[in-house]
Amino acid sequence: MRLKQGVVAGVVASVFLSCLLSASAFAQTAGTSVAVLNLRKVFASSEAGKKAQSEMEKKVQELQSKFKKDEDALVALQDEIEKKSSVWSDETKQEKGIEFQKMRRDLRVKQEDAQMELKKLEEQQLGPIRKDLEQVIEKLAKEKGYSIILPAEVVMYSSDAVDITDEVTKAFNAAAKK
Repeated sequence: MRLKQGVVAGVVASVFLSCLLSASAFAQTAGTSVAVLNLRKVFASSEAGKKAQSEMEKKVQELQSKFKKDEDALVALQDEIEKKSSVWSDETKQEKGIEFQKMRRDLRVKQEDAQMELKKLEEQQLGPIRKDLEQVIEKLAKEKGYSIILPAEVVMYSSDAVDITDEVTKAFNAAAKK
């Protein structure tokens, strides 16, 4: 089994290396200009990204405070069950166990709903930003003659000279002010 994994890993590495070398040869022969962009950094340091992040954090805090009461009640019931179950009748133990399971299930459902609400808010906040950012990146690529702009997250190595993150952030902030 390990031999198969080793062979598969070797084949994948070989294919990746040959693609990388082919892309490098193409870039050199075709006069292709490549740049690297850290999108997370752009979102984190741009005005629009900071505003969206602030809105998301506000919503997270609101939801956390909403769940705090339910979580405290669940912990209190669990403590009560642990401390008093030895003196309770079997019927009381069963009732408290059912109550605990119901409270835990309800809390889990509320948390799942909150996750969906946060995901929807994230899409609402970041969707327009992504669209505007794509336009800024495309415009900058055409102005600077970049043929390819790669996300920094997928690049194993790049020199600082090809990183255009700060340049994109400045252009994005300037475009947002217009």
